[in-house]
Amino acid sequence: MSTFLILGGTGKVGSRTVRQLRAGGHTARVASRTAGDVVFDWRDESTYEPAVRGIDGIFIVGPGSAKDWSASLTLLLQIASAAGVSKVVFLSARGVEFLPDGAVARAERALTAGAVPWVILRPTHFAQNFTEAMFVPVGGVIAAPVADGAEPFIDVEDIAQVAARLLTVDEWMNRTVEISGPAAITFAEAARVLSARSGANVSFVDEEPERHADRLRAAGTPEGYVEWRMAMLRGIRSGNDSYLSDGVQDVLGRPAGSFDEWAVREASALSDGSLG
Repeated sequence: MSTFLILGGTGKVGSRTVRQLRAGGHTARVASRTAGDVVFDWRDESTYEPAVRGIDGIFIVGPGSAKDWSASLTLLLQIASAAGVSKVVFLSARGVEFLPDGAVARAERALTAGAVPWVILRPTHFAQNFTEAMFVPVGGVIAAPVADGAEPFIDVEDIAQVAARLLTVDEWMNRTVEISGPAAITFAEAARVLSARSGANVSFVDEEPERHADRLRAAGTPEGYVEWRMAMLRGIRSGNDSYLSDGVQDVLGRPAGSFDEWAVREASALSDGSLG
């Protein structure tokens, strides 16, 4: 059994990946500035070496898409290589192609040029974004500038299982693995599924892109993230992100879970008060 460091281990994907690794008998150390098993802070280079000491592989969820952090990643990889780390799996996004000079694309380039063998994991938008992140309905309404664009939303549980597998086997070394759900659906269709499975009345409104960006800025969102998010949403709106990727089948030997299967399990959060 191996020991893995999970950067971003308290987040949606990282926490589920920790559970998968531990269920498989591995040691998974959650890295965090304050709430993990290991102290790690991207802004404090002195935390890098102690965090990677005794680690076989690292799962990296980056510090965000608002600012270029590729130099920090390059340094971390140098330190990790010297410490004997043999593999890094990086959580990217399939929509990275829509902003080729953005922070995530720069991080990918730093990874592939780095000193540690790597795997890039590129998922589509998460199904859980409707209950835990950017697409949570407000007053029962999902407002997003995507028109009738379709997206093959993926269950984060599938992402975590794929990530754990990529960390523990060598078959996909120095490769990019794209994963998606089994079917692309529109946001209007997603709203209907959420209504049916949660008991809440959920609808979708196509928001003007400029209004969406203005709302983000008014909330104090960093401009780099606004640029990244709008590029991702344009990918959906244009239909360019509707294609399917078979990485779940390739890595796990089974189909990806559907949006409806996820909603049966988790969409009750929309109506039981757990979203606050």
